Amino acid sequence: MIYFDFAATTPLDSDAAEVFVQASTEYYGNSSSLHDIGSQAQDLLENCREELANLLGVNKKGLYFTSGGSEGNFLAIEALLSTPKKPGKHIIAGLAEHSSIHGVLNRLEEYTITFLPLNSSGLIDLEELKNSITPETVLVTVQHVNSEIGTIQPIEGIARICKEHNIHFHSDFVQSFGKLDLKKITPLVSSFSFSGHKIYGPKGVGGVYVDPAISWRPFFPGGSHERGFRPGTVNVPAIAAMAVAAQKTHDHITESNDNFIALRTALVEALEPIKEFVHIHQADPSSQLPSIIGLRISGIEGQWMMLECNRYGFAISTGSACQIGMQSPAKVTLALGLSQQATKEFIRISFGNSTKREDVRTLGETIVDIVKKFKRLC
Repeated sequence: MIYFDFAATTPLDSDAAEVFVQASTEYYGNSSSLHDIGSQAQDLLENCREELANLLGVNKKGLYFTSGGSEGNFLAIEALLSTPKKPGKHIIAGLAEHSSIHGVLNRLEEYTITFLPLNSSGLIDLEELKNSITPETVLVTVQHVNSEIGTIQPIEGIARICKEHNIHFHSDFVQSFGKLDLKKITPLVSSFSFSGHKIYGPKGVGGVYVDPAISWRPFFPGGSHERGFRPGTVNVPAIAAMAVAAQKTHDHITESNDNFIALRTALVEALEPIKEFVHIHQADPSSQLPSIIGLRISGIEGQWMMLECNRYGFAISTGSACQIGMQSPAKVTLALGLSQQATKEFIRISFGNSTKREDVRTLGETIVDIVKKFKRLC
């Protein structure tokens, strides 16, 4: 089986795995315990916090570790809403946000939520964002990179608008963490979330940054871990492994993106024989993560195409794994305003650091064969 679903999750890096085992066996103490074994775990934890803060260009005092991106999004939004910059009960969010964002917003019954669609390039329209703001708007939440089509949202422009209107701005950085240099935009947001398993770190670990100038109130009262940000014993081994994986991916960002551009080009070229049926949802290269390709093949349901590819030994997906479990259309297809039939045609192909060009070409050729056989039968 050849894997093309790296946007869903990645294999654990060997160095990260080694650090995880070492930390689990040698730094096994509870980082909140006051004895020497606990202090050793605490020292390792704080070293990881400082290293990740340096990679992200943020103050380590605002960096908190969580169980992953979904919990991070939940806790970040709750933290910002606990101390809004002004009175109000209105929130603006991208319609294509991750399901964890929709989950937390759906429970906020006292708030009015405005969901922004995407334009034809898969981007938020800044003018539409401006026009959606009311005196009651206290929070904007827009993901940095869409997990299903890989478009990179204009964080700088959104942050500028939020600052002008005295509004908190949260951004989901799960798909951009380790893939883009984030130092220029991390100071612009009130909070952001990230996850370890998208960058060859362990599952079940991630983090949140909240601007230290924001005096948030904890969602879970009485917690002693992570300065009260969340309850539960801190997973120091997973955090250490994530820090190793983050450093390795960060060191090869430019090299990796150049490779992904070449792989993306190879796939598009391989699909040339059926180009009249293929529609790739993407932005200009400057606003596109090259490792994620979201596309539709006219007349063929994405789930059927995914199963056919699986039968031929290729693992692709029909969108975010968190959404697939609910058997709902990929949220990005709704945000793009696609028809009900078109939403069913969506598939996602995503590359990782082990993806080979010859495998990409073979995948493309296999999809071409599948489509030709299907069209002949129709």
